[in-house]
Amino acid sequence: MPEPQLAEPLAGQAADHALLDAVDWWVIGAYLVVILAVGCLAWWLRHRGSEGSEYFLAGRSLTWPIIGMALFSTNISSIHLVSLAQAGYDSGLARGNFEWMAAFTLLILALCFAPFYIRSGVTTLPDFLQKRYSRGLRDWLAVVSILSAIFIHLGFTLYTGAQVLKGFVSFPESWLAVCDAQTWCIILTAVVTGVYTIVGGLLAVVLTESLQTIVLIAGAALLTWYGYAEVGGWGPLQSTLAEKAEYAAHLTLLRPADDPSGLPWYSIVLGYPVIGIWYWCTDQTIVQRVLGAKNENHARIGPLFAGFLKILPVFIFVLPGTLCLASILQQNIPALPLDKQGNPDTLQTYVHMIKHWLPLGLRGIVIAALLAALMSTVSGALNSIATLFSYDLVKRWRPEVSDRSLVRIGRAVTLAAMVAAILWSPWLEHYQSVFDGINKMIGYVAPPVTALFLWGVFWRRASATAALATAWAGTLLGVACGVFEWCGGFQWLKETVGIDVPFMLVPVFLFVVCSAILVVVSLARPESLSPEGEGLVWKKPWDALRGPWRGLGDFRLIAAALCAAMIGLYWWFD
Repeated sequence: MPEPQLAEPLAGQAADHALLDAVDWWVIGAYLVVILAVGCLAWWLRHRGSEGSEYFLAGRSLTWPIIGMALFSTNISSIHLVSLAQAGYDSGLARGNFEWMAAFTLLILALCFAPFYIRSGVTTLPDFLQKRYSRGLRDWLAVVSILSAIFIHLGFTLYTGAQVLKGFVSFPESWLAVCDAQTWCIILTAVVTGVYTIVGGLLAVVLTESLQTIVLIAGAALLTWYGYAEVGGWGPLQSTLAEKAEYAAHLTLLRPADDPSGLPWYSIVLGYPVIGIWYWCTDQTIVQRVLGAKNENHARIGPLFAGFLKILPVFIFVLPGTLCLASILQQNIPALPLDKQGNPDTLQTYVHMIKHWLPLGLRGIVIAALLAALMSTVSGALNSIATLFSYDLVKRWRPEVSDRSLVRIGRAVTLAAMVAAILWSPWLEHYQSVFDGINKMIGYVAPPVTALFLWGVFWRRASATAALATAWAGTLLGVACGVFEWCGGFQWLKETVGIDVPFMLVPVFLFVVCSAILVVVSLARPESLSPEGEGLVWKKPWDALRGPWRGLGDFRLIAAALCAAMIGLYWWFD
C-alpha cells in the first residue's frame, strides 16, 4: 500500500524525545508487581497447588463473569494489539470480521459443546475425544494441541509483544552483545509470565486474566480516544479516507471479491467457522476456562459474556490503525518508518500511535495493557500445555502417578514449552502480516479437529475408525499445505498460473475433504457407539436449547440478545 508522505516537517512536532518517563515506569512496575502478587496468591488459596484438579482446573469453581473475562483476555494477546493495528492501517476494518465472527462461534460453544464437556466431567478436550471415539484420538489431539499452543499461541504472542517492547526498552551494550533487543524482550516477558503460571496453575491464570482484561480494555480505549480526537471525529475520518479511492472501503467489514484486502465476504463466511470452531470450541488453551466452570449454567453463560466483550476489539484494536492512517493523511503525525526493503513498516503502527498520540505519563498505561494482553495469552497457553501433557500423556503410561507428582511434571513441561516458544518466535519474521500469518497456520491445523468435533456431537454414526483416518489424513494435508505456503507456493500459483486462492478458503477445502473421509469411512465401516459415547451426541440439533427456564439470566435469552446485537452491527457497518 502506498504510504502518504509529508511534504515538509510538521510544525511544532517534537524531535526525538524520551519515550517513557518516570511516571510511565512506575505504572508498568506497579502493574507487574500486582500481577505477580495475585498470581502467587492463588498458590496459597489452593493449598499450594498440591491437588491436580485444583492446579489444572481451579477446583471446578469458576463462575460465568470470570470465565467470560478469562476467555476474552486469553484470546486478546499482543497479536491483537500489534497486528490488528497493522491491519486497520493496511485494509481498514476488514479484519475486524475475525473479532465479530467469534461471537457466533462462542454461541456454538455455549449451546452445543459446553453442556457435553461439563456432563462428561472431562479434564481435557482430548479426553472428550476418547469418550466419543477412541483412545487413539485422544493421543492425536493431545500432541496436536501441545504443538499448536507452542507454535501458534506462544510463538506469535511473544514475537508481536517484542516488536512493541523493543521500541521502548533500552538494553546495556553488554546484553546486546549476547542477543538483540527483540530476543531479550521475548525472554524477559516469558520469564515474568512463567513464574506465576508455573506456581499458581489455572486459578492464578484466570484471576490474573480477569484483572488483565480491565487493564487491557482501559489501555486500548485510551489509545482510541486520543486517536479519535486527533482525527477530529467520525465525519472527518470518513471524508479523509474517501478522498483516496484505495482507502474508500476502509470503514466497511464485508468486502467484494476483488478487494485488495484479500478477504472477500464469502471467504469469511465460509472460512471463519472452520478455524473459529477449532479455536473457540475445541482448543484446550481457550476452552480450559469452561472446563473449570462451577456448573453447566456457568459454562454456558461465560462464553456468551465473552461474545459481548468481543464486540469491543473492532473499536479499540482495529479502528486505531485506521485512525492512524487518517491522521497521517491529515498531516497531523509523521509517516510510518520504513522497513528493510524501504516500504512503510506497518507492523510499527501500534508503536507509532503511542509515540505520537499519547503524552508522557499515559504511555505506561498502554504499555501495561500490552503486557496484560501478552501475559494472559502466554499464561493460558502454558497452563493448557501442562494439563494436556500431564493428563493425556503421562497419566496413560503411569496411571498410578500421584497428583503431587503430576503437578511437578506439569510445571517442568511449562518451562520446556516456554523455552521452545522462545526459540521459535524469531522465525515469524517470515510473515509480512502477523495477523494473516497466525490465521494461515490455524487454517492448516483446524479442519480435521473441527470436523471430528462437529460431526461427533451431531451425527451418531461417525465411527472411531473413520475419525482416526480423518485425523491423520487431515494432519498430513494440513502440513503439506503449510509447507507449500511457507515456500511461496500459493504466491507462485497466483503469479504464474493466475490462480488466486484467498487464504481463508484453504481451511474450507480441507474441512470438506476431512468431512468426506469421515462420512465415507463411517458408512463403509459402521460401528456402534459405546454407552458413554451415546451420551455425547445430540439426538436432535434443537435438543441443545432444552433446559429449565432461569428468567432474565437464561442462556437462551442471552444467546438471542448476542445474536441480534451481532446482526445489527453487521447491518450498520455494511
